[in-house]
This record gives sequence, structure tokens and C-alpha cells, in this order.
Amino acid sequence: MLVAFSVTPLGVGDSVGDAVAEAVRVVRASGLPNRTDAMFTTVEGEWDEVMAVVKQAVDAVAAVAPRVSLSLKADVRPGVTGALTAKVEHIERVLGDS
Repeated sequence: MLVAFSVTPLGVGDSVGDAVAEAVRVVRASGLPNRTDAMFTTVEGEWDEVMAVVKQAVDAVAAVAPRVSLSLKADVRPGVTGALTAKVEHIERVLGDS
């Protein structure tokens, strides 16, 4: 499965980058395939392992913020692996054919 999520610390002032970096650090330390962009971090793996990483990321932010907002979108496709890169590669191939 793929899970794209965003963790936002609330009540810590205008700068949230340091707290968000701690969430990304948790994801990268998980060893699961992942990608971070300006809006979301996407993680690929099995349900339980991905959700455990999301929880750990939220907990890391909650350690420095009195409130945390979590946005999450999931693509649940049992047995599919490599979707993190395959989806983008397919679009790039289609664009290259244009």
C-alpha cells in the first residue's frame, strides 16, 4: 500500500519546519520506501508497518507540539510493490511519447 500523509504541529508558532523534519526523520529511519515533497510524505509497505510509521511520525511531532493535525490518503492494493516509483514512471513514459 501507499500512504501519503502530512503531519502539522499546531500551537508552536509560525515555524513548523523543525517539528516536521522530526516526522520525516522517523519515516526515513523506518527503512520503508518513501518520498517527501513540499506537501506530503509517501510511504510504501504493508498496512501494519506503514500505519506504525505514521503513528511514530505523529508521536514525534506531538512531543514538541500541544496539538497535531494529520492528513492521510491511502492506496490499498494488496500484493503490489514498487508503486511508489512505478506510478510516476508510467506518467513520465506517457509524457515522453507526446
